[in-house]
Amino acid sequence: MKYIDQIEMKGKRVFLRVDFNVPMDKEGNVTGDKRIRASIPTIKYALEKGAKLIVASHLGRPRGKRVAEMSLKPVTKILSELLHKQVIFYDDCVGEAIQKAAGNMKEGDIILLENLRFHPGEDKNDAEFARQLATLCDIYIDDAFAVSHRAAASNSAITEFVQTCAAGFLLKNEVEYFKKAMINPAKPLAAIIGGAKVSDKIGLLGNLIEKVDKIIIGGGMAFTFLRAAGYETGKSLCEEDMLDTARKIAEKAKQKNVQFLLPVDAVIAPSATAEAEIKTCSVKEIPKEWIGLDIGPATISLFSDALKGVKTIIWNGPLGMFELAPFSKGTFDLAAAVANSGALSIIGGGDTDTAIKNSGFSAKMSYISTGGGAFLEWLEGKTLPGIAALGK
Repeated sequence: MKYIDQIEMKGKRVFLRVDFNVPMDKEGNVTGDKRIRASIPTIKYALEKGAKLIVASHLGRPRGKRVAEMSLKPVTKILSELLHKQVIFYDDCVGEAIQKAAGNMKEGDIILLENLRFHPGEDKNDAEFARQLATLCDIYIDDAFAVSHRAAASNSAITEFVQTCAAGFLLKNEVEYFKKAMINPAKPLAAIIGGAKVSDKIGLLGNLIEKVDKIIIGGGMAFTFLRAAGYETGKSLCEEDMLDTARKIAEKAKQKNVQFLLPVDAVIAPSATAEAEIKTCSVKEIPKEWIGLDIGPATISLFSDALKGVKTIIWNGPLGMFELAPFSKGTFDLAAAVANSGALSIIGGGDTDTAIKNSGFSAKMSYISTGGGAFLEWLEGKTLPGIAALGK
C-alpha cells in the first residue's frame, strides 16, 4: 500500500474519499466537525503539494435517492473555515458539469462533491459508477477508514480504474497503529473488552485470544460470562442463548494461557436511572431484582493492577453505563489507569471514544481510532475491502 506522502501530486487531479458523515440539526447545520477535522492534514498536504483536489464523501443512508436533509452542502462552510480557503460545492458527483469543473481546476483548487450515496451505484460497488468517478481524476486517495469495512464504488471498485492509488494520513495512522497492536505488538499485550453483548464480540474475542496475554471483560457482556460461571446476576443484562458460547470462550482463554479477568464486584441499582438507589456488592450477591450497571471498586483495583507492566493495550467497549454519572466511575477510572500505564494504548469501536473523551484522558491515549465498526471488524481478523483495494 502506498501513502499520500509517497506520490507526486503537483498539477494532478486528486480524488479524495473522506468520511464527512457528520451530525446535523433540523436546520441543516453541522453540529459536530470531528470527522471533518480528522482529514484536514491530508487535505492541506494535497493542496500544498499543488493538487487539484476533488473531495467526496457520503452522508447518512439515502439509499440511492436524493434526500435534501442528507446533502453535503452545509459541510462546505465548515471546510472553508477550517482551511481558510474557499471550497466550491457541486450538487452532484458525476456527469458533464462535474467533468467540466474537474477539467477547469487549477493547482491548489478544492471542490466538494454531493453525497455519493445519492447514486445507487455507490453502495452496490458498481463498476460503471466507479468508472465515472475515476474519470474525474489522475490520482485516488482514500482517507475514510470508517467505511473501509464496506465495499463501495468510491473505496473499492474505483481503484480498478485509477492507476495511482494511495492512503491519506488518517488511514495511514489506522494501518500503522493496527500493526503495532495486532501484527507486531510489544508484549505483554492486554485487551479491555466491554459493551453490552457477547454476541457482538464473538469474533473479536476469538481472534484476540490467539494474540493477547490478558483479556479484561466489563460492561453488560460481563454478566453473561458471570452467569455462565454459575453466578446469580439478578436483572442484569444477560444473553441466555450465549451462555454456552461464553463458557467456551473462557475455556479457550484458559487453554491458551490467556489471563481472563471478570468483575468481582458491581455497582447495582433497581433501575437504570441516575436517580435510583445505588449499592455496591460482590458479583456473587446481586439481588434478584437489581441490575449491575458498572464495575465496583474492587474490580477497578483488580483491572488496574492487571495493566501494570503491560506494553500494549487495546480497548473496545465501555465497562459500564458511563452515560449516567453514577455508573461512569469504572470506565473513567480504568481510563486513568490506561493513561498512566506507560503502554501503547489503542482505543476504538462503539462508544469507547466518547467514553474516553468524557473521562478527560483522551490526550494521554496513544491513538483513538475513527473507525467504529471498521475498527471492530479489523480486530476480529476480517479483511476490510477498502484497505484490501489499496493493497492490490
